[in-house]
Amino acid sequence: MSTRILVVDDEQLIRAGFRAILQAEPDLEVVGEAADGLEATELARELRPDVVLMDVRMPRLSGIDATAHLVRSLPDAPRVLVVTTFENDAYVYQALRAGAQGFLLKRSRADALVHAVRLVARGDSLLFPAAVRELALRYGPVAPDRSRIDRLSAREGEVLRLMAAGLANAEIADRMQLGAETVKTHVARLLAKLEVRDRTQAVIAAYESGFVTAGSGPPPR
Repeated sequence: MSTRILVVDDEQLIRAGFRAILQAEPDLEVVGEAADGLEATELARELRPDVVLMDVRMPRLSGIDATAHLVRSLPDAPRVLVVTTFENDAYVYQALRAGAQGFLLKRSRADALVHAVRLVARGDSLLFPAAVRELALRYGPVAPDRSRIDRLSAREGEVLRLMAAGLANAEIADRMQLGAETVKTHVARLLAKLEVRDRTQAVIAAYESGFVTAGSGPPPR
């Protein structure tokens, strides 16, 4: 089955460019376009896309508020991939905190766009650890709250550090010498304890709490 995509941007040329790139792929289908966040929420409810490519700076309703609305109001919310001009942007960070699964620069190559859409469509997050760290340090809370982080076991904390370093489940399993299903269980438990929806919000929580810091690296092998 094709991945259904809603393209949201207030510039028609950008929407047309994204559509042309995505429609050229046999497993991707652009089911609609929206010029602002309000239209995006209405079309998402009507068309039920799997992935929303969401600009952040738009009239009537921003991509941040539109993302938050989709995550809160739809029982099976689409995955949101933010597309932005500047990666070090408070709007991008707020969109990630609102529930977006990752972000991509508008100047990215066509193959990077296609890869990103496929990645989030299958339930993964598109994380750039260095960029997320920079955003968290710049726009995160001044007074870190460790109350949720302190719920994690030592093993779950180790998994979270590797997630923050950008490792996928298979890489975490290899690094920790665990089975893939065991890692999947650890990830599910830490998401529940942190009260977050997915890996993106878990990594943000790790940085905002101070559990992972600018000088932190992944645990050694």
